[in-house]
Amino acid sequence: MQYRRLGSTGLQLSALSFGAWVTFGSQVSRDESRNLIAAAYDHGVNFFDNAEVYAQGEAEKVMGDVIADLRLPRDGYCVSSKVYFGAAKNPLPTQRGLSRKHVVEACHAALKRLRVDHLDLYFCHRPDPDTPIEETVWAMDALIRQGKVLYWGTSEWPAQQIKEAAHIARAHHLHGPSMEQPQYNLLHRTRVELEYAPLYSELGLGTTIFSPLASGLLTGKYNQSIPADTRLGEARNAWLQELVIGPESERRLERVRRFTVVAAELGEKPSQLAIAWCLRNPHVSTVMLGASSTAQLLENLGALDLAGKFDESAWRRLEAATA
Repeated sequence: MQYRRLGSTGLQLSALSFGAWVTFGSQVSRDESRNLIAAAYDHGVNFFDNAEVYAQGEAEKVMGDVIADLRLPRDGYCVSSKVYFGAAKNPLPTQRGLSRKHVVEACHAALKRLRVDHLDLYFCHRPDPDTPIEETVWAMDALIRQGKVLYWGTSEWPAQQIKEAAHIARAHHLHGPSMEQPQYNLLHRTRVELEYAPLYSELGLGTTIFSPLASGLLTGKYNQSIPADTRLGEARNAWLQELVIGPESERRLERVRRFTVVAAELGEKPSQLAIAWCLRNPHVSTVMLGASSTAQLLENLGALDLAGKFDESAWRRLEAATA
């Protein structure tokens, strides 16, 4: 495993990390969840990502129980939660958002579910138009000063709002955002590469990127159809299929088909190449993997060996194929 600093902080995260979105608490069994965490940790993964909204809190409960069962040393791994959407099925106004009340109470709930006494990383899962950014910054700073959170950041925030949060923190000598968790892959590049570009040097922003495979599209398994036994094929994930493939489905899938052709010509698995491409960006602190089986996870971890394998012309071919 390789390790990278989280932006300008001193925290070193594994270049590949593991997230519980969609899988833990719903798609995979408790036993397989245990196998996934164990395999990831045994291969050097030291960051496990979660959120209050994943399976209405069940994903955090399963992860907390599994980590406790495995008796992983608390100083040997990092765990995160994210706050905004709430854990209740139909959250009341005080059970979601980024108000001081929900930020604090959601943190306490996540600590209980994850069975830890502090969150290493705590993300504001989306911007909250109903809460002043200053209120959220003060709430996060208070949690850090209380020792309940070590680093806080954002997820899918516009660059301007991240800058505003950082400037508020500096003006009041508070702890500002250290990291952002955006989607980043060969089909979704603009925000990480262009919009956030000034923030890497200006704020020392780190990124914990998600969906390096575009929810499985870049594996090529959806090139001809959407199998019923896949993540996008499950009836309960109809919303995800619409989100991932979208209204321009044929054009998006054609880009993926071209990508898989180039991967075949290079003699590599599309999934590993897509992850390795993300790793090549020096502003990516860690690439978060999702998996529903240990075999799938181990295959994706193999992407580490490809990041430095090809010359620039090969990577440009991949980018041209998905343009």
